[in-house]
Amino acid sequence: MLSQPLVSIISVNYNELEVTCELLSSIVDNNSYQNIEVIIIDNASKINPKGQILKEFPDTIVINSPDNLGFAGGNNLGIRKAKGDYLLFINNDAVLQKDSIKNLLQTFDENNDIGIVSPMIYYFPKNEDDPLRIQYAGTTHVNSITGRNTTIGHGEIDQNQYTKIEPTAYIHGAAMMISRKVLEISGLMPELFFLYYEELDWSEMIHRSGLKVYFNPNAKVLHKESYSIGPNSILKTHYITRNRMLFMKRNRNTLSYLVFSLYFLGLAVPKQIIKHIFKGEWKHIAAIRKAVAWNFKNSGNEEIKYLKTKFTDVQ
Repeated sequence: MLSQPLVSIISVNYNELEVTCELLSSIVDNNSYQNIEVIIIDNASKINPKGQILKEFPDTIVINSPDNLGFAGGNNLGIRKAKGDYLLFINNDAVLQKDSIKNLLQTFDENNDIGIVSPMIYYFPKNEDDPLRIQYAGTTHVNSITGRNTTIGHGEIDQNQYTKIEPTAYIHGAAMMISRKVLEISGLMPELFFLYYEELDWSEMIHRSGLKVYFNPNAKVLHKESYSIGPNSILKTHYITRNRMLFMKRNRNTLSYLVFSLYFLGLAVPKQIIKHIFKGEWKHIAAIRKAVAWNFKNSGNEEIKYLKTKFTDVQ
């Protein structure tokens, strides 16, 4: 590895200028690694944030997308503009901690089989006395029947119980670093998902390329979970449901997908609908129905199948 490779920090903003500026402040104040470029992709916010961002952070590269490209599309736009040897994708509602970039780079330096790495991710503390609670310390693989997996350490108070740099099943979309070299092998983020599950699908793409996903607890990020979307968003209900089916379609064989579908449509979906009926959340029920219908409508679409978007295709 170069002694000080250029790192492109990429984040997507959508109607959350204040939160994005807090991220940029953390990069300025907390980051010990200096050879960086910072790229903010604005996903067609109602108010163009470029002027305010450049006023406060003049070295930032701000790119305005005329359309909302979603999480993967916005980040892929950033990739097209980035010059870095390594790219760090970080949510705009996250706060970077000291030495995180240096420690993430070290993961690549010490592991020849690495494709991509995520840091330890904590929930943002509610106050100064609130202990650090873990959001992500790696994950298990998605279960072939349920289409669900487990996030290791989720909700636990950090007591240094996760200290080992090691391979894991999936990265976390709130913060992840990849090298340009790996991008050329694995391809870009899958834009078909728009929101949710895209980082799991990307992890599968990287695994298929013969590389591993890593977790590095020495790099740390604080995350304000669901800040922009909201914890009980109808949009979230739709895309979580839609993309759970889509992920399984793209990453499991026909028999496995059939078994999953029987479980999902016969048990998981009815259970969710009943829950929303008791809460009177009729719009959530409509969102679930539309999500399932979308998968049936597009079941023959070639894009639903695993298709690697090559890095060189978008240069």
